[in-house]
Amino acid sequence: MKSEYKAGVEMETRLQGLAQGVSAFLASEGHFGKAFVSLMPGLTLLQDIAPTSFDAILYEPVSCLILRGQKETTLGGKTFTVSAGDSLVASHDVLVSSRITKASKAEPYLAMVFALDLGIIRSLYEQVEVAETDPEDLQAIATTGAEASLIDAYVRLFGVARDPVEANVLAPLLRTEIHFRLLMATNGQMLRSMLRHNSHASSISKAIAKIRQDYRAPLAVPELAKVAGMSASSFHKHFRAITESTPLQYQKDLRLMEARRLIADGGFSVSDAAFEVGYASPNQFSREYVRKFGATPRQHRV
Repeated sequence: MKSEYKAGVEMETRLQGLAQGVSAFLASEGHFGKAFVSLMPGLTLLQDIAPTSFDAILYEPVSCLILRGQKETTLGGKTFTVSAGDSLVASHDVLVSSRITKASKAEPYLAMVFALDLGIIRSLYEQVEVAETDPEDLQAIATTGAEASLIDAYVRLFGVARDPVEANVLAPLLRTEIHFRLLMATNGQMLRSMLRHNSHASSISKAIAKIRQDYRAPLAVPELAKVAGMSASSFHKHFRAITESTPLQYQKDLRLMEARRLIADGGFSVSDAAFEVGYASPNQFSREYVRKFGATPRQHRV
């Protein structure tokens, strides 16, 4: 019991030290409020000083280590709450609703976002022994308390990321270590399934990539099922199990999120944005936009 308590105290101390280091770095770079800073390719620091409302977000495959504060992420009908010391893994490109629930100027929300690389994951196939199972009841998002070994790897990656020479030599090794730690974690089941090219998780990942690539074009489910190497019925079943969405709804949400970006950041008119993302009717686009975001497209124009 004493050794477990000591390990817990050491992990908490390590986490607090990392949070202080990230906070000090952001302040030294002039980031005192909301911040989204790419420290190096594949590693991003997030900071916010106030709670936020739910927003629709596309999660690409990432691991997120929470350093301070608290966040809620909803996928389908399930809500995942993560706080300081928790690790969230998104194994696929999924459309979620997310909000920060605990943040202030005195204690900002802080997180490190680490991009996952399927190539690195699969390179570990020979070294990682996993049971030949394909979990059908798992979603693309899973959370758990981060283990000390994972936090320590993030500490070392944060340390080398600020030195170009060290980053060039050591970051690839640390990236591989973090992928390994995530694979072996309790919330790494879906990642372990993706070690195999022919798993359902890997097949759905290929279909998602196809939808993202051709999201403006009419959706052809038989073609997507073929890409996934499944029958149409099996494809629908596994796609929904992983993403909590149908392929059609997934494509629609992609279109709407891209349209919001074009309107807010690109200066597109509502009709131009609708046509750009694949809608034939601006009226239909506006109706679906309001249902998705709770605001009209014009309300998001800067």
